Amino acid sequence: MSASHAEKNIFTQNENNQKQWVGKPSPNFKLQDQHAKWHELKQYKGKWVVLYFYPKDNSPGCTEEARQFKNLYPQFIKNNAVVLGVSLDDIASHRKFSDKLALPFPILADHQQQLAHAFGIVRNLGITKIAKRETFLIDPKGNIVFHYTSVNTQTHAQKVLQDIQKYS
Repeated sequence: MSASHAEKNIFTQNENNQKQWVGKPSPNFKLQDQHAKWHELKQYKGKWVVLYFYPKDNSPGCTEEARQFKNLYPQFIKNNAVVLGVSLDDIASHRKFSDKLALPFPILADHQQQLAHAFGIVRNLGITKIAKRETFLIDPKGNIVFHYTSVNTQTHAQKVLQDIQKYS
């Protein structure tokens, strides 16, 4: 198989993943954050929801991505948006990660993998499982308007913010 053929397959697969979700209602969820507070999708009706999945607390890429969302968080708030980080780590791990970075937004503990499975983004790494680094942008009515399957941890938060401003 040629490189261009393989590349085309990857792009087609990404487009199909994107189309699978765009325009559809987001799966509901009820998960606890780093402070053991419950969060449900329905409590954010009327707001944009940035649901960003990341593989692991305290890993370099996940730390960078969380910092980027933290730095832009006041602008997300101004644009009627909430940011919710999600990984398969537990509440205690999230609390340490959040405290270390002084995160102003909830990070949800999906240690039962319910939400990651609902979105089809669980990656099996032998004996351990992680959530793929993907983001879903949910509009104020609860529908997914964008599914980011390719995430650059240094520029992703800015891109999501620009998309919210574009779609608003």
